[in-house]
Amino acid sequence: MLNTLAQELNEILKDTCYADLFSDMGTRMFFPKGIIAQSQEAKKLGKRANATIGTTINDGHPVILPQVKEQLPGLTPEESVSYAPTAGNIELRKIWKQKMIEKNPSLKDKIFSMPVVVPGLTAGISYLSDLFLSEGDTLLAGNPSWDNYALVVETRRNANLKQFPMFVGDGYEGGFNLEGFKAAVEEEAKKGKVKVLLNFPQNPSGYTPTVSEVTEICKIIKTQAEKGTKFLVCCDDAYFGLNYEENLIPESLFAYVCDLHENVAAVKIDGPTKEDYVWGFRCGFITFGGKGNTEEQYEALVKKLMGVIRSSVSCSNTPAQSIMLKTFQSETLAEDKKKYRDILEGRYKKARAYVDSRKGDEVLIPQPFNSGYFMSFTCVGIDAEELRLKLLYEYEIGTIAIDAKHLRIAFSSLDKRDIDAVYEAVYNAAHDLAKK
Repeated sequence: MLNTLAQELNEILKDTCYADLFSDMGTRMFFPKGIIAQSQEAKKLGKRANATIGTTINDGHPVILPQVKEQLPGLTPEESVSYAPTAGNIELRKIWKQKMIEKNPSLKDKIFSMPVVVPGLTAGISYLSDLFLSEGDTLLAGNPSWDNYALVVETRRNANLKQFPMFVGDGYEGGFNLEGFKAAVEEEAKKGKVKVLLNFPQNPSGYTPTVSEVTEICKIIKTQAEKGTKFLVCCDDAYFGLNYEENLIPESLFAYVCDLHENVAAVKIDGPTKEDYVWGFRCGFITFGGKGNTEEQYEALVKKLMGVIRSSVSCSNTPAQSIMLKTFQSETLAEDKKKYRDILEGRYKKARAYVDSRKGDEVLIPQPFNSGYFMSFTCVGIDAEELRLKLLYEYEIGTIAIDAKHLRIAFSSLDKRDIDAVYEAVYNAAHDLAKK
């Protein structure tokens, strides 16, 4: 028997595409009218006294150890050690939504949910899997992809991560594999539902599709949606905005699909982790979109997500949210961010130039890359893990073997002056293995 609150949320959402896409957990999920909800109510009305939440209050403020205060001199006790609301600091959520529209101008006149704060993008992907993947369900993603997708989808949720070849051929002058994507979508559409996770700029390849490729991606989705197929399109925007070439998609895929068709449920997973260089803050956002959805329906979706958050970590990191809110209010933020973005672009161009100089190599074939933090090689005739170990133990260079065929290099973490030497070592080590 479903909880009454879950039934109420499901009733509100029954006419949306989301209702047909929920997992068994997503169907059951709700945000309880328990300690958190009652505490929020008491904040508004409990003027005389508030004996609801388990914090230590002196003279109206949370206590804070002097040793902690010394490390956070710019934050009040409320901004540093208090619990954050389950959905996150409301002012931070508002400013992130505003920034989403600034970075994605085509969202300006579209209706989508208020972003919800989650403890990092990984948690966001995990929570979406809780809401939308039942045991045995399938999630489509490009191949190769970030290894954590498989851990979340297959190991944690016992669902299937079905990967289509990300690129046309093996050469880095190819592009997004539209035919492979179309075939995978059409095969899943036979079940009446398609759930897909697309990550641009992509990890591990460092690829962002062109405007024409995204037009085709949307066309493939819409064609099936018009036939009655229900779609969940999850947009992993961890590296959003770090494009280094012309004619790449200027906005998030979310901006294109959030009102594509009534049968398309769109979700954006993003945050300041990479965009604002605060990797360890573990602060991300989830935003829901869909053509024809109402504010009431979005609020119901948010409450289901809040139930997942409440039942896992309860709430996200308060100091990180407070610091990011103050950061976003800085008048020099854009100028300061540009300095670091320029550094990344310079490293990309240096890596690109070296790889271009080795065009035609038969052992290491670079996958298409034009953005983000990474690039990857397809290894021909050698094992990527063997190459990784050789580089690590003989050259003292760390790289990542994504699988048996693909080696990832994070040019983002290489000083520009070291890039040529690192890449030369990678090629030399690969050719040494190929001679065996």
